[in-house]
Amino acid sequence: MSKKSIVSLVMAMMFVFMAACGNAAPTGGGGGVASTGIEITLVNNKVEIDGALRNFATLYEQMFGVRVHIQSFGGETPYVPALAAMLATGAEPEIFVFEGYADYTTARDSGRLTDLSDQPWVQDTDMAFFDGQGRVVGFPVAVEGWGLGYNREILQRAGVDPATMTNIDGVRAAFERIESMRDELGLDAVVSMAAGPGMTWVTGLHAVNAYLSLGLGYEDTTIIDMMLAGQVDQARLLAFAEYYDLIFRHSIRSTLLVGGYDDQLADFALGRTAFIHQGNWVDPTFAELGVTFEMGLGYVPHAFLSQHTPGIFVGAPSWYLINARSENIQAAKDFLNFMASSPEGHEYMVVHAGAVPAFLSVAISPEGPLSQAVNEWSSRGQVYAWHQNTMPAGFGMNTLGPIFELLASGEIDPEGFVRLVSEAVATIPN
Repeated sequence: MSKKSIVSLVMAMMFVFMAACGNAAPTGGGGGVASTGIEITLVNNKVEIDGALRNFATLYEQMFGVRVHIQSFGGETPYVPALAAMLATGAEPEIFVFEGYADYTTARDSGRLTDLSDQPWVQDTDMAFFDGQGRVVGFPVAVEGWGLGYNREILQRAGVDPATMTNIDGVRAAFERIESMRDELGLDAVVSMAAGPGMTWVTGLHAVNAYLSLGLGYEDTTIIDMMLAGQVDQARLLAFAEYYDLIFRHSIRSTLLVGGYDDQLADFALGRTAFIHQGNWVDPTFAELGVTFEMGLGYVPHAFLSQHTPGIFVGAPSWYLINARSENIQAAKDFLNFMASSPEGHEYMVVHAGAVPAFLSVAISPEGPLSQAVNEWSSRGQVYAWHQNTMPAGFGMNTLGPIFELLASGEIDPEGFVRLVSEAVATIPN
């Protein structure tokens, strides 16, 4: 089978998988307890775990007679606007995700936060979200991380040691060597990256976080504080722009400019690239497709600076809140408690969802290779914070994301990127 045919096959498999997850509905009964007649809805922001979450909801219904409806947005259907449209119809799901301070303030100002401080799981995590009064209002969905994911087998064949890729010189040297061996390695490009419409959650949020936190202490908010004050670090921003220009020039052009999430994952899964710009949340999708990498996967930093920055971005990316305007608050609390404290919940989070759990009592480890890589960096304490969700709501995706598109297409150069980002940041109200 030709490589083009394999790509088509994997893309078709991914479409069928996502469609099946999106249309499946949890079934009750199945030999479990009688229905209580209680129904709750959970809105999920990771399409990759949709199937696992639905299966867990089905198990919960069989055990407790409470039906949990799962609605998932993400991938090429950005979560935040989809949730906003849902709420605008008058729907009030019991549980939904917020992804940072901007989303938190939206939920707070709309009266949708419930105080969860007395919940049993609060004492079992360091990742709960606190409001300004010290109350817990967010249940950490998982611990996630990302850097520049790599296929270890390809790097080994190219003679590239990932340990050397902790500053821009090391990254550039690795890219140039792999580029020079592209035909020998059977690659279409060095990096799998999508930066077009619909993918601004990758560029405007995850990519921007490198500018905001790479090389800084975990509690160091210097760069995000500057941004919120309408200023940028010109030298740092230029180095950042040059790094992404390097990535874009070494990416598959069609995927970069007009491809979506599925295209990006398929390119890497089929061995068309050595690197991928995604986080460990892609593990479940690769597992569902039966993708194996003989030598395993790993991460190197988004090392755009000249100094060594040995670390990737790790944190709680999002939290579940319990909607104070919903009908079954206690049922929602019970469901999250079961997820956090039961063996079934732990198995769901780690084995089926492929997550790095946020709860200290979880004794099992993730099987996904990228999740294992996140664990390895975390265990060494080589991690940088997530600050992208501290930006004003929509600023990353709607304002900065399109500027990345211009850089990717070649309409602007790194200096033009710095100019446009500087002008955009200057408009942030303070």
